[in-house]
Amino acid sequence: MKILVNEGISNSGKELLESKGYEVMVMRVAQEQLTNFINTHNISILLVKNNTKISKEVVDACPTLELIGIGGDNFSNLDLAYIKSKGIAVIKTPTAAANAVAELVFAHLLGMVRYLHDSNRQMPLEGDLRFKELKQYYAKGTELKGKTIGIVGTGNTGKAVAKIALGLGMKVLMNNKNGSDTNISISYFDGQEVNFSFKSNPLSSLLQDSDFITLHTPSLSQHLIGEAELRLMKKGVGIINTATGGVLDEVALINFIEGKHVAYAALDVYETEPNPEIQLLMNPELSLSPHIGGATIETQERMGVELANQIIKHYE
Repeated sequence: MKILVNEGISNSGKELLESKGYEVMVMRVAQEQLTNFINTHNISILLVKNNTKISKEVVDACPTLELIGIGGDNFSNLDLAYIKSKGIAVIKTPTAAANAVAELVFAHLLGMVRYLHDSNRQMPLEGDLRFKELKQYYAKGTELKGKTIGIVGTGNTGKAVAKIALGLGMKVLMNNKNGSDTNISISYFDGQEVNFSFKSNPLSSLLQDSDFITLHTPSLSQHLIGEAELRLMKKGVGIINTATGGVLDEVALINFIEGKHVAYAALDVYETEPNPEIQLLMNPELSLSPHIGGATIETQERMGVELANQIIKHYE
């Protein structure tokens, strides 16, 4: 049975599949060549991440496909309902990237409150000439301890963010679309474990009461955070979106930054990805990264092994 891995897999995952007799083809096939490649090589299993689109047209044109696997749990690039309606199995790795994305949230957040995102631009340019002036300018940072973070979305990533926030001494508010409690267990290096339970806050109250807001929801058909929601937030709020482009209205965000209502914002995902709007890229109040939430060595290792094990189990 042949597997096309179109956006990479860890060596451990590849070797595990090959040990079970699968032929694993690891290469990057361009979107416009995908159907032809699948049919020419009789591919049964297709593994992708978020840059390969699997539409109704691709499914209809590739009758040999039996299973599609995605690294992560964001299906925005898959016509999921149609794929399943054709009897094609779909697998994912919902927990593999949670810690990596959560750490990126705080990489951005810690950098923003101490102005590192701007300092790292200015020091190479003017650090030798304006050192004292820059020191004075950037000496107005704040600390995260004691601040309130609002987490919108209580899946694996939202829970991982909460764990780090609690470790930093932050107050945590969580919004679960189902309104149910969120239970979190934090395990320490010495075997100790601490358990927390959070009530789901209405989105409106979470937005009003949070110093920082981080988004962890799936792709939506419309903005979750737009002008009306931004107006509910505290003046000086910080916003982080590492979820999906389009959850946050970027035009409204820029307006609220320029109006000094939003003090900081961090984006790892974009509405017009892979071509973010120039006003985002040039705004000094934004901390930006190129969709690298789950792009760590450890995450890729976990994804590869998890996908391999699920494929093997599916065909046992």
